[in-house]
Amino acid sequence: MTESGQASGWPEELDTQLGRFPVSRFMGSKRKLLGFIAEVAGQLEFETVLDAFSGGGYVSYLFKAMGKSVVSNDFLAYSYRITHATVENSASTLDEADMDALLRKPQSGSPTFIQDTFNGLFFTPADNAFLDLVSGNVALLEDPYKQSVAVAALCRAALKKQPRGVFTVTGLRYDDGRADLSMTMESQFHRSVDEYNGAVFDNGRSCTSFNLDIRDFAGTGYDLVYIDPPYYSTHSDNDYVRRYHFVEGLATYWAHGVMEETKTRRVPKRDTPFSSAKRICGALDDTFAKFPGSTLLVSYSSNSLPSKEDMAGILRRHRSRVEVFEVPHKYSFGTHSHKVGANRNDVVEYLFLGQA
Repeated sequence: MTESGQASGWPEELDTQLGRFPVSRFMGSKRKLLGFIAEVAGQLEFETVLDAFSGGGYVSYLFKAMGKSVVSNDFLAYSYRITHATVENSASTLDEADMDALLRKPQSGSPTFIQDTFNGLFFTPADNAFLDLVSGNVALLEDPYKQSVAVAALCRAALKKQPRGVFTVTGLRYDDGRADLSMTMESQFHRSVDEYNGAVFDNGRSCTSFNLDIRDFAGTGYDLVYIDPPYYSTHSDNDYVRRYHFVEGLATYWAHGVMEETKTRRVPKRDTPFSSAKRICGALDDTFAKFPGSTLLVSYSSNSLPSKEDMAGILRRHRSRVEVFEVPHKYSFGTHSHKVGANRNDVVEYLFLGQA
């Protein structure tokens, strides 16, 4: 397995393209499982694919690199910005003139929402002012893909500057030893822009990104639907909004406001049936039912519920042939982070393949 997660023996050009995708820590990331996913998917005949829960964007980008027509979706605006910038976008990058526009200080003053709302919580005053400045100037870019490249890069800069890459703890004194923490937000932004620019490419196929709750997603008729839902565990929550509320707000410049009563100034929590023991099986059943006629490829983990056997049983309600592929995996972040140091973060990662 190479650094990009690609299985050895796969075309070098595919591995090279995957290596251009900007790396960032994201709960449940499939970066180190791309080879496993590509190996299973590579056995199938498909041209169109939906990544129904795109998360950090790695699998959507994998399918694009494989030459497929990709539809990417996630209910997080932050995730949407990533795939809009790298999967749907095939040509637009930020040039010097764009960067000048983003960094220009307006005569009437920049917005100050971040400075006013998050002072002393996560970043220095200078870093907060920089985030406000760029956020206020994004609208100066007329190309929506350039806007998404800028926003995705700004969100990544904020994540790189935050210990552990999550926003559940406040304070400026925690240091996990990463060099990223000593860089300014502006330096992180420039670096992230370069990486997102480098990830943009045209695979010759039409690709699209959506920002929808899967319950509201109406598209059908895809050859393959890849489903990587939030993993439910009794040991830890799978609340992406709680962990990534700051970049989720940054992706829309807090269009939905903040919860003033919370210490971290979180964005409003959103209902999801995937976070409830009573609702998770029904949510999976409903999701599988949304895509009749499509081959289903479902990621899940051995330390999550439902069990391997129960997941296969739910899938058999919708597909006559179900196969399960598995590979050992080690999580060190996200819903499995409570096991780090106890050797209980070693799991088996499953791919459930359902075919008519």
